[in-house]
Amino acid sequence: MAEATVNNGGEQAAASQPGIHVLGQYVKDLSFENPRAPGSLRPSDKAPALDVNVNVNARPLSENEFEIELKLDANAKRGDETLFIAEVTYAGIFQVRNVPQEHLHPVVLIECPRLLFPFARQVLADATRQGGFPPLLIDPVDFAALYRQRVSELSVQQAAGNPAS
Repeated sequence: MAEATVNNGGEQAAASQPGIHVLGQYVKDLSFENPRAPGSLRPSDKAPALDVNVNVNARPLSENEFEIELKLDANAKRGDETLFIAEVTYAGIFQVRNVPQEHLHPVVLIECPRLLFPFARQVLADATRQGGFPPLLIDPVDFAALYRQRVSELSVQQAAGNPAS
């Protein structure tokens, strides 16, 4: 009779692999303003101008756990009239394991918000729909490009504050 062997090496190898684990996610702040209702809900031939901003913040909770906040702000106007202002701060607690220190910053500020985005997008869509407007479906966000832009801005600010010798 043949004996089956169990290979525990696979579990050890998996434990040493880099990984991101979502420990929790939640709405941290939600605001919807419809300042001109019910007039803002009337049909119009003019399409509203929409301004959407995305911001990411991170703070360490422990050596390998981080709270990531993804903030989505949307402002719709028709001419000078504000139709709505919608804001959501959607956050998650992430455990990041076995990521080299030099890669930790981009992982936390690119990959973690990428995981949160679909949920934050849905909360904002639901808020605008409940406010009487069509659901606001924000296009996918390139968090890598946002990260590069932020790093570039910080390096310009540092260079301006510290002139080269």
